[in-house]
Amino acid sequence: MLRFRPPFRLALACGLLFGVPVGAADPPAGAEKQNQIADLERQVEALKQKIADAKKQSTSSAKKTLSLSDADIWRSVRGATLSNDGRWFAHWVGPAEGAGEVVLRNTADGKETRFPGGRGGALEFAFDSKWFAFAVAPPSRKPGTPAPSGPAAKPKVVLVKLPTGEKTEIDGVSAFAFNGEAATHVTFRKASEPPTGPPAPPSAASASGSDLVVRELATGSELVLGNVADFSFDKKGTWLVMVIDADGKLGNGVQVRDMTTGLVRQVESGTASYRRLTWNRDTTAFTVLKGVADKAYEGMSYTVLGFTQVGATPTKVVFDPKADKDFPAGLGVSGNRPAAWTDDLSGITFGVADLKKKDDPKKETAPNPKDTGKKADPAKGGSPLGAASGGKPDLIVWHWKDERPQPMQERQAGLDKVYSYAAVYWVKEKTFVRLADDDCKSVSFGGKAKFAVGQDTSPYTYMSNLDGRRYSDVYVIDPATGKRTRALTKARYYFGTNPAGTHFLHYDDGHFFVHDMAAKKSVNVTTAVTATAFVDTDDDHNVEKPPTRPLGWSRDGKHLLLSDEWDIWKVNADGTGGTNLTVNGKADGIRYTGFLQFDPDRTEPGYDLSKPALVNLYGEWTKKDGVGRIEPGTAGVTVLTVGDYRLGRIEKARNVEKYAFTKETNQEYPDYYLADGSFQPGTKVTTANPQQGDYAWSAGTKLVDYTGTGGKRLQGALYLPADYTPGKKYPTVVYIYEKLSNGLHQYVPPVASGSGFNRSIYTSNGYAVFTPDITYRVNDPGVSAVECVLPALDAAIATGVVDPATVGLQGHSWGGYQTAFLVTQTDRFQAAVAGAPLTDLISMYSSMYWNSGSSNQPIFESSQGRFTGGYWDQQAAYIRNSPVFHATKVKTPLVILHNDKDGAVDFVQGVEYFNTLRRLLKPVVMLQYKGENHGLANENNRKDYATRMMEFFDHKLRGEPAPDWWADGVPHLKMDDHLKGRKK
Repeated sequence: MLRFRPPFRLALACGLLFGVPVGAADPPAGAEKQNQIADLERQVEALKQKIADAKKQSTSSAKKTLSLSDADIWRSVRGATLSNDGRWFAHWVGPAEGAGEVVLRNTADGKETRFPGGRGGALEFAFDSKWFAFAVAPPSRKPGTPAPSGPAAKPKVVLVKLPTGEKTEIDGVSAFAFNGEAATHVTFRKASEPPTGPPAPPSAASASGSDLVVRELATGSELVLGNVADFSFDKKGTWLVMVIDADGKLGNGVQVRDMTTGLVRQVESGTASYRRLTWNRDTTAFTVLKGVADKAYEGMSYTVLGFTQVGATPTKVVFDPKADKDFPAGLGVSGNRPAAWTDDLSGITFGVADLKKKDDPKKETAPNPKDTGKKADPAKGGSPLGAASGGKPDLIVWHWKDERPQPMQERQAGLDKVYSYAAVYWVKEKTFVRLADDDCKSVSFGGKAKFAVGQDTSPYTYMSNLDGRRYSDVYVIDPATGKRTRALTKARYYFGTNPAGTHFLHYDDGHFFVHDMAAKKSVNVTTAVTATAFVDTDDDHNVEKPPTRPLGWSRDGKHLLLSDEWDIWKVNADGTGGTNLTVNGKADGIRYTGFLQFDPDRTEPGYDLSKPALVNLYGEWTKKDGVGRIEPGTAGVTVLTVGDYRLGRIEKARNVEKYAFTKETNQEYPDYYLADGSFQPGTKVTTANPQQGDYAWSAGTKLVDYTGTGGKRLQGALYLPADYTPGKKYPTVVYIYEKLSNGLHQYVPPVASGSGFNRSIYTSNGYAVFTPDITYRVNDPGVSAVECVLPALDAAIATGVVDPATVGLQGHSWGGYQTAFLVTQTDRFQAAVAGAPLTDLISMYSSMYWNSGSSNQPIFESSQGRFTGGYWDQQAAYIRNSPVFHATKVKTPLVILHNDKDGAVDFVQGVEYFNTLRRLLKPVVMLQYKGENHGLANENNRKDYATRMMEFFDHKLRGEPAPDWWADGVPHLKMDDHLKGRKK
């Protein structure tokens, strides 16, 4: 057979492809030649694109698409930590279910050592960076899976010597601690064993102590100390304080061990229970509570013990309320709040609580001699039916005078039972002072205890539980006497004291104020800062001039760090003006969102402005994230790193300029990077999910600009399908809530969420996903959503990615409400899924938020609802924005998720909308998962809902066959067979 030589064959192929006559005698000349060359070049580029597309399709088809079953192999990184010298980095990595591993990395040479890590636990380097330890909890297993054969796995701690890698495993221990800066010892707390033998009688005292193993790191020698219920080292690691709690209370008390000599001294003992070991800030003094049984009252009777001059013979201070004649009757020291030394060790703060008398079992209720058995006289307030016979009724009385609704009282009953009031005992004066009571329940100390600050909400509690506006009267309290002086009346924004505890920050009518507690006056500290304002203009709730978020005080108390939404300002606390530290935020559309200083000891509050600081920066319109540095005494930011990613969890090695931080995108898990103080270039040191390369993943993102409510500039994030090819249009799911475009660089693992939707699974399966921003006008939450989402959809379609004929809509909770409303206003969506939607705003307004026990009225008037009043004042607005009142206009096939135990959006909201649409013969299905709350918690329910949602969208947007539950429903008696048939 005749074969062409390769060059001739190539020439022939090119000639046929490009339309050049093979063997033509004369080439074209002049302009004609140039045009033909240009035409050939275009055809070559087109061919290259076809080859690239073919390769891409070949590669894409070789990759697996994501499903919910892949969630089990997706892993996360936890507990990442750097050694103080920056030479070591450690982290746990593993799946949500099952065992993970602990990875120890030498940051100099990149060498890694991997250890079985169970389901995780604490990771810690010793202070001198010569040792590393981590806790290993036994791997978890899914409910319903059989337990492994053999003895149950026990928790353990693994101790590693650096850099030799010598490993020691200590089984049966659940916690560990190095002895602070000394780093000479490590302690292991024995895990509690499950009880064996017959159960102890109910009257037996339950001891909480267990063995504490003290190991000398240099020699490996160990000492076992028994019945230790609590323990803690001082900062230097010189002293170990232990609380002893043994069976029968024999030997109970407080012991102090000298970590240098090994000498243990009992500094307190008694037939009592000792609890709440608490160091002061400098770990030079500590407190405990001593509890003994009380014959007259329920629970323990507590005494406050304070120890200073910690050593062989510490000084002990005792406050026994029974020995203090000024202590209020009917109160006792609370065991639910730890005692704490003031900074200058002049006093001890603690909580006091109401005591409840014991019932006398010997005392029987005598019959009332006046009880003749006659029926009560209704005229005298009695019931003609008489008292109910048998057991007591199960009754709740809802009263219009209740400050808190009955469901809220029920929800908060546990907290109410253990509530305690702030008090202080002054050591030198030997005086007790009560600082808080029912009129002024919330009291906090300033840093140096010169003043206390109390907030009395009682005048406003009733109305705040109706309209959501939280006010308080703010009092300055003299801790020496308890005397209160009202500083503010009906204040809405109180932000705490300066580090010295002499001034506090508050806000009113667009300005921040600093109140001098000694001088009893406030100074407007922002009125002199004329170049900007500190009002949060992005907050579109029904709040008048809401404040921007204050960042904090300078350590010396002379300055405040305030944000104007863009820049960080150093504002003088005396009201004389301020300096823009970041300079270009507002001008360049950059939000400086955090002011970072690393104080490993955390002993001093406030920012030290004499030291350099890192700032987080975020491009509002670019979505770029980064970090910059501000030098002390200068204005302006030196940008260290910025890019199309999201940075997070920045940590610094204590002794060197080495940082660990995460970096993530829509396509990249937030793995950790290490870098020096320049943050460049950064070395990736974790790879949580290498298997992602085997799966089809989103091809990237696009930012979409559009104009929303009131002409406001808005953006949406468009996530491209894995098989994206420019010029091709794709079925798209629009997912909505409020503002979501800032999630452009957020990584979403393929897990089943409580709301059912997972962006990564959809893009892997050939969908585009679009998340537009929604902003609001008061009294029009639904209409505002329409005014934002439809222009956003137009802009997304204009990118050429979105196929306008195959667009679905999904949202949950507030997003479910917006979904339910949007389909009454437009037919541009071919399918919609509304999860737990509000549908009738009038009935919703007066229903309960059962998860908190509050009524929904505050939510409507001061939070997400954004109404300026109740429906009697804004009836037209409530109706205008209620999906149920516009149900006749729905043309979009709709799936509703609503669960019967939904404690956020009442189940009736879903039922009402479903029945209305059903009555109107609209295509609608409601999915109800029995016993579930607002979001799905049961893993099987999560996966089932997510699967049905995708089946629905596949049918409506991709032409797949209709699932039987959508096409025909599932009769009650056939549900078991239906579910069994779906198991894969």
